[in-house]
Order: sequence, then structure tokens, then C-alpha cells
Amino acid sequence: MRTDNTRITCALAAALGLGFAAVPALAQETTSKIDGGDTAWMISATALVLMMTIPGLALFYCGMVRKKNVLATMTQSFACTAVCSLLWFAFGYSLSFVGDGPWLGTLERVFMRGTSMEATSAFAPTIPEMLYMFYQMTFAIITVALIAGAVADRMRFSAFLWFCAAWLIFVYVPIAHWVWGGGFLANAGVLDFAGGTVVHLNAGIAGLVAAYVIGKRHGYGTENFAPHDLSLAVIGTGLLWVGWLGFNGGSALGANSRAAFAITATHLAASTGALTWMFLEWITRGKPSVLGLISGAVAGLGTITPASGFVLPWHGVVIGLAAGAFCFWACTWLKLRIGYDDSLDVFGVHGVGGATGTLLTGVFAVAALSVSPDSPEGTPGLLEGNARQVLIQFYAVIAVVIWSGVLTYVLLKAIELFLPLRVSAQHEIEGLDLSQHGEALQ
Repeated sequence: MRTDNTRITCALAAALGLGFAAVPALAQETTSKIDGGDTAWMISATALVLMMTIPGLALFYCGMVRKKNVLATMTQSFACTAVCSLLWFAFGYSLSFVGDGPWLGTLERVFMRGTSMEATSAFAPTIPEMLYMFYQMTFAIITVALIAGAVADRMRFSAFLWFCAAWLIFVYVPIAHWVWGGGFLANAGVLDFAGGTVVHLNAGIAGLVAAYVIGKRHGYGTENFAPHDLSLAVIGTGLLWVGWLGFNGGSALGANSRAAFAITATHLAASTGALTWMFLEWITRGKPSVLGLISGAVAGLGTITPASGFVLPWHGVVIGLAAGAFCFWACTWLKLRIGYDDSLDVFGVHGVGGATGTLLTGVFAVAALSVSPDSPEGTPGLLEGNARQVLIQFYAVIAVVIWSGVLTYVLLKAIELFLPLRVSAQHEIEGLDLSQHGEALQ
């Protein structure tokens, strides 16, 4: 969604009765000419988002598994990046962002054919279309890579590769089109700035289903599954945190005021989420942990994602507080209550966080920040008198949960017809580094 910061009006948040933040009325870009500043920012944002997966997510995940599975976990992130990149360039982008069908796009841009150096997308008219394709590619990559955390320590590598390809095509691509590519959810008025539904809820539900289908780890509940090296996870979290500024700020699709508001709200949500989780853990367990701190930060980052460009910075604090509380509850009480083995809490952090953030977007959305060609006056949320927006957001949550959950189950069962999904018990005990890749840390 392209906006311009050449005209800014200072509107105090009087409608909320709080009055401590200014709301920019962001003017619409009227030209499709490629802008050098916007292009430079989006190249940087693309690199930041790619960094979130390699090496950010790879380090975050590998630091939380046992030593015998470290290399296998990192391999999943890098292999997923390669598979998704090729498929996205081949036809994923075209099916997601070219054409205005309610369910799926077209094959007009297969292998990016017909893309000149001057070509732009209707969704990003001031940057080259090739760059927009690459930027959206990095979102597809990290969404699929996130799911690996739910089945860490036990999924067969060959099955994982098949799953990456199939899930990108049949789950991610349609949902990306529904929400961002002019599909039926976009037409319904759903607000998702950077991926609360498309990325986090989608990956979280898929992770939960995959954990159920593949089954619990050998020794779950009886053996010690303590992380191998939390220092790697801390480094990974730092890379994710910084990269998320490109993830959310880049979703403004230009160097403008919306990007500035988005990255500020993002940072504040991460900070609040980290502290909230830490203090809850301190209260319930007697001591704060670095694992709790980084988990809360990631929860805050994921939860603010759909709202980041539609809300004021101080809303990021409130959303971060909700993220820390709800995701902590999901990863502790809910996980024990239901009894699923989501190895690295993909559902608890991303699924619950994505749903929470999507609904809260409907509460806090500021009309002046959600101006678009389809909505020249913007879309207000509940606090600006539009209760219907919460229902629209809920509609999106339900649609994504059903599609992602059902299709993930079907795809895994289809793969299982010709290939075992998980390694043997002996190989699981031995470790995936040796059993799947023939190498291991010394």
C-alpha cells in the first residue's frame, strides 16, 4: 500500500481521549514513476527480511534444539529458502499478485516474463516490479520456514522438502492472494499490514497440525529437551528483531511516514512483549529466563505485524502487552492442557500471536493511517467507532485457520502415502544431524 509523506496533518488522538500522539494524514501517490528513495529503502528491507530466515531463524531454532539436531535444523531453514525462492520466481508471485480473481491470481508473470526494467506492480507503483517480487519472496520463505520449528527433532528431511514445495503452492499462495493480491478477503476490507494472517497465523496453524500428524518426539514428557545453546537463539532473536523493521517497515512499500510509524510500533511491541513474558515467568516460576525474554520479544513482533502500519506507536505497547500475556499462556497452560508437542512453540507464539494481532488491528486501526486507493478515507477500528472492523478481522482469522489447517493435514497425508514423514525411532535417538545428513557437531 503506497503512501506519501509530503502532506502531513497533525491530528491528536482526541477520538481516543488520550491525546498523546499525532496521526499523519498520508496522501496518496498519483504517479507510477519509479522513485529512487523508495527503491533504495525496499532493497534494504528485502535484505533485512531475507536475513530473518538466513541466518536469523536458523540460529534462533538451532539454539533451542538438542546438540544432535542443530545442523539438521539449520539445514531446514537454508533448504526451505532455496526451494521457496525458485517456486516463487517461477509462478508463486504471479498466482499471488497478478490478476484480481477472488481466489487466485493468473500465470501472466510466470518466470517474470514480460517484466521490463520500467515495470511496476499496481500494489507498489514506485519501485520496480522485480524488486516487489523479491520482497514478497522473502515473506513466503520465512512463512514456510517457521513451520519447521513445530516438527523439529523428528521430521524426515526428504519429506520436509516435499512439504515446503506443496505448502507454498497450495496454502501460502492462495492466502497471500486473498489478503494482499486483491482476493476476497481484501475485498471484504480485511486489514493486514505485514502478515498477521498470511504469515503468522498461517504458519502457526500449519505447525500445530503438523505436530499432531507427525506425532510427539521420542521421550517427550520424560526426557530432558533442554536447548543446546541459548546464546545462538539470542543472536538469532537479535537478527529477527532488526530484520522485522524491514518486514513491517518495508510493507509501507516506500520511504515514507507510514514506514516510520510501523517500525516504531514494531520496536515498542517487541520491547513490551519481552518484558511482559519475562515478568510473568518471574512471577510464576520464581526466576526470569533468557528464553522467556526472547520468546516474548518474538511474540510481540509477530503480534504487531498486522497492525504495525495502521496504528499509532503507543498502540504497539498495548499490543505487545497482549502478545506477551496471551502467547505466554498458550505456550504454558494451553500447551500442557491440550498435550501437543510443538517443539519450538510455533503455534503458541505465531499462531496465537497472529490471531491476537489481527483482531486487535480491528480495535486500534486509525483511519488516517489506513488510507489506500480503495479506501481514500481510511478504515477506522473499534476505538474510532467502527465495531464492524473487528468482525471483518475475525472473518479473516476463521478463513485462514480453516484453509491452512485442512490443507496442511491433506498435504501431509498425501506425502505420507509415498514417503514416511518422520525418521525411525533409532534415527531420532541418534539425532537428525547424523541420520539425515551424515555430519554432526563435535
